[in-house]
Amino acid sequence: MAKKSAVNRNEMVRHLVAQYAKKRDELKAIANDEKLPLEERFEARLKLAKLPRNSSKTRIRNRCAVTGRPRAYYRKLKMSRIALRDLASSGQIPGMTKSSW
Repeated sequence: MAKKSAVNRNEMVRHLVAQYAKKRDELKAIANDEKLPLEERFEARLKLAKLPRNSSKTRIRNRCAVTGRPRAYYRKLKMSRIALRDLASSGQIPGMTKSSW
């Protein structure tokens, strides 16, 4: 099980990303639009830099929904390989069985 503080921090980052997503997208569109004057684009970059760092989408860490483990994460299932194997072995995931050959 991951530390609760790490899981909580990641949830806070997800909340900030959702909160600032619209504003961040608008500022990025202005900053990357080459038709606009250089001063206006530069001003948009400065405003973008003043936003909280944790409001950036790249700050989110994918974590297992069951254990909070940050590595070996399956995006489709939203869990780590270890949690997936435990649930599959106990028969809690329909259609998934332990392979044997």
